Amino acid sequence: MNEADIPIDIHVGKLQDWLVSRRIVGKNWHHNVREVRSKISNALTDMPAHEELVQLLKGAHINYFHCLQIIDILKTTEADSKNVFGRYGSQRMKDWQEVIKLYERDSLYLAEAAQILVRNINFEIPSIRKQIKTFEQLADESEKKAGDLRRSQNTVRNEYQALCRQLGIAGENLRDELVTKVGELPEMLNNIATSISTLQKAIELYGAFSNNTECLPVLRHVAKTGNSTVYEFLYSEPPLSIEVPPMKFAVEKSVPIATVQEIDFGNDGGTIDFGDIGGNGIDFNVDAADVNLEAGEIDWGVSDDVVDPNAGVIDFNISLEESGIVVEEGGNAGGVARGEEAYSICDSPTYRERLINEMLELEAFLKMRLYEVSVGDAVHILSLTMMDSFPDHDPKSLSQMLAQVDVIYEKINSPQIQHLHQIKHSPKYVDILTSKLKQKLLAIDKMKDTENLMLERAVTFREQSAGLQPTVTNITDQTRILQSQIERDISKRYKNRVVNLMGANL
Repeated sequence: MNEADIPIDIHVGKLQDWLVSRRIVGKNWHHNVREVRSKISNALTDMPAHEELVQLLKGAHINYFHCLQIIDILKTTEADSKNVFGRYGSQRMKDWQEVIKLYERDSLYLAEAAQILVRNINFEIPSIRKQIKTFEQLADESEKKAGDLRRSQNTVRNEYQALCRQLGIAGENLRDELVTKVGELPEMLNNIATSISTLQKAIELYGAFSNNTECLPVLRHVAKTGNSTVYEFLYSEPPLSIEVPPMKFAVEKSVPIATVQEIDFGNDGGTIDFGDIGGNGIDFNVDAADVNLEAGEIDWGVSDDVVDPNAGVIDFNISLEESGIVVEEGGNAGGVARGEEAYSICDSPTYRERLINEMLELEAFLKMRLYEVSVGDAVHILSLTMMDSFPDHDPKSLSQMLAQVDVIYEKINSPQIQHLHQIKHSPKYVDILTSKLKQKLLAIDKMKDTENLMLERAVTFREQSAGLQPTVTNITDQTRILQSQIERDISKRYKNRVVNLMGANL
């Protein structure tokens, strides 16, 4: 086999060691590179305006092969300075020719080119590609976070809308809508109380079983009379008038101080004048000359000359008709319902709780009876015979009763009724509930801002990644060119044998 046909394979990582071991370059070639780089820096300060030079020097690390191209371009731009002997008088040409001579001394250019090739392959190109990959990952993560935030927004928004639907409000002006919704609470409670009348049969069954006709008093009263006042439940008769306590969250109008000038005690004979409130004293319409300040004497307004012998004697023979005193009948007829007695049973915090507890008691009884009727063993047959006098005492009727209790219990314990009841009877609950709803809106706005920020970051990372693509492409192309130039140079030294630089993954 011909020696010229045998290729020379050199691993890129071992290229510099291979050049030194073949004595193509010296071991101390690093010390001579500084002088060459200094000459190149000085020569670059004086360059002609030429498009090819601009493209050549753009973003490139100048090496020996670039210098050869620069001289070829200067042969055109500096042609006027050429003399008859073929030499150039231009200082620019002389500077670059000197750089070429320094490079070619001891094949310094080949050692530097090998160093640039190894650095580009092992560090520069991988580093830029790693930056591109990092920017792409950051962009993907930002877009993923934006998607998660968008889903979280939808979740919180659905919770907000569900809570608004639960409360029966639109959610535009939260506090005012909640306060207005409380006005509908009495009608809702009256409808629930009306449906409680369907539990009459279940209440009678429980009373017959427990042999107590007065069991479940609150539930029994509501089933019979509806959502009456607590006063009527306590005294078994409706009041003549009801003074419902004002809602604690309502805003009271302040009375101007200028209008407070006199106190009305309710006497129709006129007003009592306390004089100037501003500090001039209280005028009792008594002349100071008529006041006797001597100790031990009190003027009762009775003359010493006129003494009634019957004074101090009480006449007990006056009739009630003559005295004008009217004695009402016994009991609470004509009473006024005030405070908690003015609330309806379903609205009063205390009696509402009692009503719910009695419903739970009735529910537990019905479940137990349904179980006993369904099992039907010998022990339970005895208890069934005790209830023979009560009609419709079978699993089907018990299941219907139990279903009615469950439906009414769910109505009176619905979230909307609970919230409205708390708003009416708790001065701070409306603000707490409003704050809770507003926090969800603030959370949505915050997540939306964060989502927009994540999307902006993703765009920025994409732009940075795209901005590095031309750089890595340019360096890769230059590295491939440099690799082929080194291969040709080494090939000339070995009778044009094929040279392959291995391991350059470009």
